[in-house]
Amino acid sequence: MNFNFRSSVCVLVVSMLVLTLVLPQDMLAQEHVVSMTDLRRDMVAAAQVRQNNQGKVVKFFSSEQAKKALKSVNLPYQRVQKAVSQLSDEELARLAARTDKIQNDFAAGALTNQEITYILIALATAVIVIILVAAR
Repeated sequence: MNFNFRSSVCVLVVSMLVLTLVLPQDMLAQEHVVSMTDLRRDMVAAAQVRQNNQGKVVKFFSSEQAKKALKSVNLPYQRVQKAVSQLSDEELARLAARTDKIQNDFAAGALTNQEITYILIALATAVIVIILVAAR
């Protein structure tokens, strides 16, 4: 059997036509698994969650009580604020959850001022350590 170029092209064209007829039309016109609209929406939602978490943490550390606690251990508020902005989304979410719990416990009377001070110092130190470890 001797195949020439013309018969090869003919076989190719017939194969393409058969595939076009056999495959469902919706499969040929299928979109990507995730649309650009969905990706954009998810990115905006993630950015809003991060901004909300960062706002909670910054507000927590900017209170007078927090500033006094930081000053007592010679840890500048600006350094903590800068470190908070460098945290990953996951670390920031965990820290925001902790600050919410601390504020709720304090409001409910479950924590004393001294306990809050120790917690503030520990959290601020943890933020700085996380940033230092991540920088290496």
